[in-house]
Amino acid sequence: MKRFATANWQGSGKEGKGLLTSQSTVLNNTQYSFNTRFADGIGTNPEELIAAAHAGCFTMKLSFNLTGAGFVPENIDTRCEITLDIEKSAITLSHLVVKAKVPGISKEKFDELVADAKANCPVSKLYNATITYEASLV
Repeated sequence: MKRFATANWQGSGKEGKGLLTSQSTVLNNTQYSFNTRFADGIGTNPEELIAAAHAGCFTMKLSFNLTGAGFVPENIDTRCEITLDIEKSAITLSHLVVKAKVPGISKEKFDELVADAKANCPVSKLYNATITYEASLV
């Protein structure tokens, strides 16, 4: 399976502007710029998109793990925070906070399946950064 997205940029790094489009067109000429990345402009940015990708991938992997272990999650909410170290020009951390409602599961089993999802979701495997998490059952 292959997926794609496109980026177009016009102008300098600080004053320019760009547009992002995804294959599905969920993003369709979506604006991004210096301000949306480093300040509070209207639009998206690479780190926000990476956070969404990691939260979504991890959550789906956790759901598969839970189901495979005989548990059906009622709800899984995951927040992902990406840290961009500007001095290193690198994403250095992806921090996941997951809260799940999973009837019948022990905290120990849940933690085991969360750790596996963190290590084995495809987006986690893509990172060259530290990945941390907090997990709680609700």
